Amino acid sequence: MPVIVSGIKCPIGTDGAGIILAAIKALGISETDVISAGVHKISIDARNRDNMKLVCSAVIELKNAHAEKRLSRRENCRVYCESKPQQFISSRKKEGRTVIAGFGPAGMFCAMMLAENGYRPVVLERGTDVDARAVAVEGFFGGGALDPISNVQFGEGGAGTFSDGKLTTRIGDPLCRYVLKRFNEFGAPDEILYLARPHIGTDNLRLIVKNIRNRIISLGGEIRFLTRLDGVKSIGGEIKSAITSAGEIDTAALVLAIGHSARDTFEMLLKSGVNLEPKPFSIGARIEHRQLGVDLSLYGAPSEELFLPKGEYQLSHRCVGGRAVYTFCMCPGGSVIAAASEPGGIVTNGMSSYLRDGKNANAALVVSVSKEDFPQGALGGVELQREIERRAYKLSGSYMAPAQTVGSFLGECGSSASLIPSYLPGVVNSDLNLLFPPFILDMLKQGLRKFSHNMECFKDMGAILTAPETRTSSPVRIIRNENGTALGFDNLYPCGEGAGYAGGIMSAAVDGLRAALKIMASYSPE
Repeated sequence: MPVIVSGIKCPIGTDGAGIILAAIKALGISETDVISAGVHKISIDARNRDNMKLVCSAVIELKNAHAEKRLSRRENCRVYCESKPQQFISSRKKEGRTVIAGFGPAGMFCAMMLAENGYRPVVLERGTDVDARAVAVEGFFGGGALDPISNVQFGEGGAGTFSDGKLTTRIGDPLCRYVLKRFNEFGAPDEILYLARPHIGTDNLRLIVKNIRNRIISLGGEIRFLTRLDGVKSIGGEIKSAITSAGEIDTAALVLAIGHSARDTFEMLLKSGVNLEPKPFSIGARIEHRQLGVDLSLYGAPSEELFLPKGEYQLSHRCVGGRAVYTFCMCPGGSVIAAASEPGGIVTNGMSSYLRDGKNANAALVVSVSKEDFPQGALGGVELQREIERRAYKLSGSYMAPAQTVGSFLGECGSSASLIPSYLPGVVNSDLNLLFPPFILDMLKQGLRKFSHNMECFKDMGAILTAPETRTSSPVRIIRNENGTALGFDNLYPCGEGAGYAGGIMSAAVDGLRAALKIMASYSPE
């Protein structure tokens, strides 16, 4: 078995061949002992600006299997295992179709796994295909009307299609490598297989999701756009049919890959007897700096002069009581976007292209919210989100977002903007102190002051806060048991971010795969 050798330190700019040579040297072996070798991961250690370096790992396969076994016992080595789903297909027959509600990362990878193993899944997507969706979204960004059916939240590819396409995750599941390889197969650049912080970019994602859709269809699956899951019929804890906006479908299994913004679907499930519970999430704003300021804070020079990627950061602070304020979903060279899905509400998010070549950088600056912070009931978090989104709309008087300089928000006079806000259809200078509950305001201000000691760019009082960022993750969890099915239902499979079991493209895709594997172990292809 090949081994992964890690902790290889190389100068900035070292290419793949140089990294492999350094790995061979670190192992104390000869190039003639090697059958094959490749770069596994590359990250950047920029803690010491005067001595920045690449920290890498490589996969090495030796001619001598006994030598490989000896090497794998070293502290900096481990056996490399190819990540492949462990598949078992039941021989049990079952009537009906396998129905998947939602065509975001969870629904996509669930449908693809099933289709590639002989099933013919029917995917229900309430929004439009990605091309029609892009037209609707661009129209909204340009000042047009919000389309509640096709927008940043709903449509082919899910909310992640209009994002940075980050493929980072903390779940450590062996299927993560499999997901990366499938993305690469359908058009993502090779570098996602080895960069420590891989991203695809919203421009590439639009092509990739179409390629995955075509793969599913070519194998007998169906994607039904503009078709919403409106209800379910069940008997004795088993879903018998899915009621959609276009008719009823006899159902062998129903996968709920609905996304974190399917609020009407949450309400329908609750009325149908599905067990939901409130889940912690986060609320805040998008903070926008000049990308040059971020680069200087991290590297001491523009990234392009050092042949380094655009600077990005992740910061956090926890107060004595345990509440956290932190940054996430950082979009280097990106823009803040309008992500509303309901009329009369404002939602912000971040997006960037593969090149990340915009002048501004943005990140979510958010505060953790627990179920004690909002009204009782499974949908209490949804109501808190909605309340803030509608208050933002009233503050601005339109879908232009409330915005404020950091200095003004912190009460410092004379803080003029140091950049042009990127949010479209535009921003309205507002007092964000009127938007958020006191516990969120207090933590946002604590975070801004704390982070100014971590990064120079956070001292910029002219940086822009655009609000609100409310859809950080699902405020609801659909309770499921160890079999992956919803509590009280034998063939209802909640998965992904909307069901409360994922937080981003990678973890949602993995959770969708897990749902598919459980279905395959339950009954045979239709």
